Amino acid sequence: MDNAHVLDNTLGLIDRANAVLIGNYARLPIAMARGEGSRLWDSTGKQYIDLFAGFGGAVLGHAHPALVNAVTEQAKQLWHVGNTFHTGPQVELAERLNRCAFPGKAFFCHSGLESNEAAIKLARLRGAQHSPKRWKVVSFNKSFHGRSLAMIAATGNPAVKAGFEPAVPGFTQIDLGDLEGLSAVADNETAAILVEPIQGEGGIHPIPTDFAIELRKLCNARNITLIFDEVWTGCGRTGKWFGHQHFYQQPIAERREPIAESGEPRASTKAQIASSSGSPLSAIGSPITPDIMTLGKAIGGGLPVGVMFARPELAALLVPGKHGCTLGGNAVCMAAATAVLQTIEKENLVHHAAELGSHAMARLRSETKSSGKVAEVRGRGLFIGVELAAAPTKLVERALDRGLVTNVTAGKVIRIAPAVNIDTSTLDAGLDLLIKTINE
Repeated sequence: MDNAHVLDNTLGLIDRANAVLIGNYARLPIAMARGEGSRLWDSTGKQYIDLFAGFGGAVLGHAHPALVNAVTEQAKQLWHVGNTFHTGPQVELAERLNRCAFPGKAFFCHSGLESNEAAIKLARLRGAQHSPKRWKVVSFNKSFHGRSLAMIAATGNPAVKAGFEPAVPGFTQIDLGDLEGLSAVADNETAAILVEPIQGEGGIHPIPTDFAIELRKLCNARNITLIFDEVWTGCGRTGKWFGHQHFYQQPIAERREPIAESGEPRASTKAQIASSSGSPLSAIGSPITPDIMTLGKAIGGGLPVGVMFARPELAALLVPGKHGCTLGGNAVCMAAATAVLQTIEKENLVHHAAELGSHAMARLRSETKSSGKVAEVRGRGLFIGVELAAAPTKLVERALDRGLVTNVTAGKVIRIAPAVNIDTSTLDAGLDLLIKTINE
């Protein structure tokens, strides 16, 4: 087939898409046809290095043999029967989450949005046991938690809310790191605090470690449910199994905290790290844990899987009739998600993501040709934000011309979120293309 015919076929597909698909996505005029590992090929045969992994969903890259095998074998046995019955794949995935996260119980659905909705419902069930009832939710500016009416109310981005007024009541946002503001708004009707370990859509902003510790302490003191939205940061991406596992409470003499923007450690003074109550830090040397953790994106490896994972005593409140999901936990998606976690463990990809992330950030920070154009590089593991000094013009399109898939959020922050099993040479080749694109 000659090039003109291939191009005509691509343009024809795009025309057909425009005729039958709602235009709520800003689609680029490219039709992807095949993927393998961290590389993609479009319908014309052009090859790309993928440094964004389908908004983080393809956490093991494209067509990973372990996922292909897991889905194929499960599809031969059982697809879906509904949650009236027990199935092995659900149990296996929930058991594995207990091993790599914290002791808890799982509710399965299709997406991070649905996981967050379920988490808020569970927090309100807990809050209903108090007098007055607790129903309010505090989240943070620059956050993103999904696009349902409730979750856009929880999201700290006015652009996401525009056109959908009036807002669902009960949701308040404050600045990340503002402990004084948090203490003021978290009143006796507050059911939950909802936070991302690293704000993804907002521009890759890690939570300061001390602030995360104070969140846990405040929630303990006031019986507020602490929800970590790990839709972006779950499944090894940040160099830990889950983003909240970065937040260690350590002895004062050894404490180090991440700079709020970059996530890089700096020594803290005793005054800076003292708790607001003046009491010693508890659980020395252990990471804080949420009451509820929500997952999406990577947990399905590219298939639609969401998880709300809650402490058992909290999960017990979600009795029959309170929540559900018809196709949530179907056997094929559960088999894929279990294979994701198995492969991450087997191939030591949590450590791999930590090492390659450090390598990538060091390289981007040391690139002298970009020094005037790059304001900051920040992130953890393979979840990296490159904030430019000024908003770029068509950077994503220019990168695609060079054979690179990337993303820009918050106006001028390039997001790097490749598959966590990307090899060093492919990552470096992608960074070469990105640096050229920034500098042109």
